[in-house]
Amino acid sequence: MTAPTLAFFTRLLDDAPAAERYRLATDQVRHAERFGIQRAWVAQHHFRAAEGGLPSPFVFLAHAAAATSEIRLGTGVITLTLEDPVRVAEDAAVADLLTGGRVDLGLGSGGTPSSFAPFGQHVADKAAVYDRKLAVLLDALEGREIGGGNTLYPDASSLAERVWQATFSAPGGTRAGAHGHGLLLSRTQPRPADALHAPLSRLQDPIVDAYLDALPRGVAPRVTASRTVFVADDRADALRFAEVGLRRAAEGFRRAGQTIPGVTLDELIAALDTHLGTPEEVAESLAADTTLSRATEVAFQVHSVDAPHDYVLRSIELFASEVAPALGWTTRDASLSSLGKENA
Repeated sequence: MTAPTLAFFTRLLDDAPAAERYRLATDQVRHAERFGIQRAWVAQHHFRAAEGGLPSPFVFLAHAAAATSEIRLGTGVITLTLEDPVRVAEDAAVADLLTGGRVDLGLGSGGTPSSFAPFGQHVADKAAVYDRKLAVLLDALEGREIGGGNTLYPDASSLAERVWQATFSAPGGTRAGAHGHGLLLSRTQPRPADALHAPLSRLQDPIVDAYLDALPRGVAPRVTASRTVFVADDRADALRFAEVGLRRAAEGFRRAGQTIPGVTLDELIAALDTHLGTPEEVAESLAADTTLSRATEVAFQVHSVDAPHDYVLRSIELFASEVAPALGWTTRDASLSSLGKENA
């Protein structure tokens, strides 16, 4: 089977003011490119700094593009339910031109329930609103008339072929597949009450199945599996940061109504689907995640370990240089090197 491509994912959660968060995230994306990571995904969140640091991802991606040259740049995700779909199409098209065609457009329905009110939306309506706005967005991206005889300017080039949808459910997988879009799988997701200790693959494999079943004939699958990964030279460092970050994350999920089992740190590591430790330990942990064998891309993020910036940079290095090769995954530079040898 073809090895997955590799991506870096960030929610911009560094313990710093907003401007510093953006500077650090840019540095992390640049570092990921330096170590051959092929894509960077950024998440969109509104209002709550503890959940995510970026309400305007296209602005950030245009900035990150100016600091990089090759790494692809994706929204993971735009909460389409809260957006004007025509404006999303316009911003995406302009950002894609500014980045030299490096943008990937990841979409989701959201999100934190309390974030809906300021946008005049009700969380109970999000599925229907998402479907309606997705149809308008796709019309715009594909050059169709979007009202009053208007079409998108500038046109979106091939951006319609670079749309991804995030979902927690098999019906969501079917929707993404039917459109021929990519599928974005989360780093963790809620378990049903009767399966609190189920492996993440038990929840996500049915989503992949539904996606592949719905994918039109001849369309290549695009499946990105995001995972919490923190690699350190010393496991003690990883545990020290996880002790704070994972406990904070677990309490946040519990306040939101989720059942997160466990009290000890080891129990929380398992409950929150976290892969951490030395390169050898992380490689062993990821190898046991069977959904990754079905992914065309693996996206790694430090959340919710949320270590300091220098440790994030080191984690990127160790993932690219030691964990990925141990699993048979290749970075961009390794892929190019291999191709050069084949052509020699």
